[in-house]
Amino acid sequence: RHQKSRYTYRHLGQLALFTPNCPLRVIAHVDLDAFYAQCEMVRLNVPENQPLAVQQWQGLIAINYPARKFGLNRHITITEAKKLCPDLITQHVATWKEGEESWAYHDEAFKNMATHKVSLDPYRLESRRIVACIKESLPEEFQRIERASIDEVFLDLSALVHIKLLEQYPKLREPPPYDDPTEFLPHPPRNILDWAADALVDLDSKETEEDYPDWDDIAVVIGSEIVRNIRANILEKLRYTCSAGIAQNKMLAKLGSAHKKPNQQTIIRRRAVESFLSKFNFTQIRGLGGKLGEKIIQEFATEKLDHLLSISHHKLKQALGDETGTWVYQIIRGQDYSEVSSRTQIKSMLSTKSFRPSITTYEQAYSWLRIFAADLYSRLVEEGVLENRRRPKTIHLHHKNGAQTKSRSGLIPLGRKIKENDIFELARSLLDQMNQDGQAWPCANLSLSVGGFENGVTGNMGIGNFLIKSNDIKAMHMDGPNAPDDSIERLDKRRRLDNTTGIHRYFHKNAYFQNLDNGLGAQRLSVDKLEHRGSSLSLAALSHFQTREDGIEAMTIEPRHQGESDFLCT
Repeated sequence: RHQKSRYTYRHLGQLALFTPNCPLRVIAHVDLDAFYAQCEMVRLNVPENQPLAVQQWQGLIAINYPARKFGLNRHITITEAKKLCPDLITQHVATWKEGEESWAYHDEAFKNMATHKVSLDPYRLESRRIVACIKESLPEEFQRIERASIDEVFLDLSALVHIKLLEQYPKLREPPPYDDPTEFLPHPPRNILDWAADALVDLDSKETEEDYPDWDDIAVVIGSEIVRNIRANILEKLRYTCSAGIAQNKMLAKLGSAHKKPNQQTIIRRRAVESFLSKFNFTQIRGLGGKLGEKIIQEFATEKLDHLLSISHHKLKQALGDETGTWVYQIIRGQDYSEVSSRTQIKSMLSTKSFRPSITTYEQAYSWLRIFAADLYSRLVEEGVLENRRRPKTIHLHHKNGAQTKSRSGLIPLGRKIKENDIFELARSLLDQMNQDGQAWPCANLSLSVGGFENGVTGNMGIGNFLIKSNDIKAMHMDGPNAPDDSIERLDKRRRLDNTTGIHRYFHKNAYFQNLDNGLGAQRLSVDKLEHRGSSLSLAALSHFQTREDGIEAMTIEPRHQGESDFLCT
């Protein structure tokens, strides 16, 4: 019926370059199932059908799927939960205990909130193991991985899918007719695509399964095979189940991973986007919750996505501004060109404790500073402070008494590696200042944060590293009006609407790469990579040019979307 594909050789070449607006792009979202609960099940070696919930003080923050069958949710008390499910195992989260210098699981923690502070370190450690397992499942040059939160990651599988397309369909390795990248690809063979046990979203009403599959269908099938293998490896090696969504962008992939849970994956083909999105309120879409979602509801008196589709682009821009209006217009139509960022840079880290009753002495606060310093240092080690890959520049102490909040800030001395005791001594100095100022007690909340992260210099360091001046801490105080006014540096959440990525700008300026800019060069380079795996020119080189009470008491402030770390257990 169709002699040629709707896609061109340029599109095929763009696939190799992780180009965000490539219509053949393949993005996956992998989401751990009830992650905190699974961590405790694995640690305690609990059978997979055993109901279990994770406890924080007198509340539940995570409930596994066997327990959910009894009607348990995070809004009920421990007593209510055990009435509904008498066999329920409840495990309190690990805590830091006043006077101790490391976190541990304490059986009586829920009775001693005043002397304990929640630690999420066990879950962070498991999260790192899972990400490492994902990396082991992918060739190094194709590892485009973004940690969205402690229990979810995005994967850009485009370049790996491209290689597998060329391996499975050798005719795609041939140059385009007339050497013209705008020529359409030959139509793929009409073979039955193997969707395995994946949940396949129904096609739009105007599409039928009898229609010829196109290269986007084949690309997403290949992507689903890759994700299925990743999930199997995580289960086999680490005993964790996860769900996944596979689509052409991050927004659709994230919606897909929550579509069928637990331990399943959902494929959203391009021809099924309209049908899939019609089932949602627009507030369920990534980026359309919160204040923006509330504003849209106020402006247009609806939260139904299909109702919002009838609003013109012009009206959306009038109501929301040009940039946001355009973004909303695109996103509700399934268009999302945001990139999968390989490295999510942390801007600041916070360790905090709310006191009930309030603490009343300097000595009590002093003992908590030891815990804060140990907590922050353990996360700095994860961030690479020992190797000097990343280090913070500033330290901030916050003190709250009723409606009054005080802050003191200082600089972290440069020129030597940061040690745990350095953090503690700097924090103690800031606490001394607060205490000398008076009116420091009682204290209802105390928190310590480090920020202003920058990349360090790795390798050998100078003799200055070994020369520690006795007045370092005093010299580094930054009180008063010149002190940093915000200890938690927020990441820029601005949406990128400019799809002219760095590689395109580079190629436009370099005649040698003109063919790459239109996709053809990337196609040829990928063919060359297939034939000469040892070539120094790789896709990795190409991609280089592309551009509640206490809540979570100890957290890393990093760019993420809502995950289990927000106590939203899926």
